[in-house]
Amino acid sequence: MAKTIKWGIIGCGNVTEVKSGPAYKMTEGFELVAVMRRNLKLAKDYAERHNVPRYYNDADELINDSEIEAVYIATPPDTHHYYAMKVAQAHKICCIEKPMAPSYEECIEITNTFKAKGLPLFVAYYRRSLPRFNKVKSLLEEKAIGDVRHIHWYLSRTPSDLDKSDDYNWRTDAKIAPAGYFDDLASHGLDLFNYFFGDVVKVDGISRNQQQLYTSKDCIVGAWEYASGVLGSGIWSFGTYQREDKVRIIGSEGELSFSVFLEEPIQLMTSKRSETFQIDNPKHIQQYHVENMAKHLHSDIQHPSTGETASQAAWVMDNILNKI
Repeated sequence: MAKTIKWGIIGCGNVTEVKSGPAYKMTEGFELVAVMRRNLKLAKDYAERHNVPRYYNDADELINDSEIEAVYIATPPDTHHYYAMKVAQAHKICCIEKPMAPSYEECIEITNTFKAKGLPLFVAYYRRSLPRFNKVKSLLEEKAIGDVRHIHWYLSRTPSDLDKSDDYNWRTDAKIAPAGYFDDLASHGLDLFNYFFGDVVKVDGISRNQQQLYTSKDCIVGAWEYASGVLGSGIWSFGTYQREDKVRIIGSEGELSFSVFLEEPIQLMTSKRSETFQIDNPKHIQQYHVENMAKHLHSDIQHPSTGETASQAAWVMDNILNKI
């Protein structure tokens, strides 16, 4: 790598402990030099445990730190737009945790701002960089199941103790996440499917709050069509009797099945072959996503998850929720 790019993290909470933060320290060409958390004691604790030189409790101080060239925003999604615009104003590279923002409109504003300033913008839809899902993509490209007809994803969860309590959870607060766990979880799969099949041209959906345990929606049904003609459907229900996570891609000659969140084997079934592929995720699940950012910034290799691709996922989700 010709030059080391120095990063700062805004919001060093749980997602940065194992999933993402260490990847910025491990990646050649990157260096993590500062973190920010509103609680200074917790920011200091994170910095000391992860050997990060500096820590702040003011995001503006981190963003305007002259040594920092790139900022990873890992706060809850309701503040992504606010901090992203500040990073753009400071003329710095940015990676935003997913979902990119609570609405398609905000995603477009963020994307257009960075584009106008000529600044790289990435979004942490890291599944586009994982070998597990790139194996699915390669099987589709080699037409292992023939011509794809449709894709269906069913995701269900039982209500958690937190859901049934009166304790606050931003993930089910309609002011932050209008569709609750759908906003947090479904975005991963819908973005991944766009990676497989391209842009969606038509989409609709129904969403309800069936349990009345919190203010967000808890059951969502969607249907969509890709420009290629492939059809898609999904059900996301967070008040059922069991946990389930299964994607089926049906083709003219067979099908692929896998899970978005569980590390179960990828299954390929046709009239001529039946195979399973066990591809484990790395310990730090954003490792390949972060490494691909380094490749993008230090060479002509295009990162698979940008503001443009993340905005398309937001458009699909907003249409499923009838927000557009």
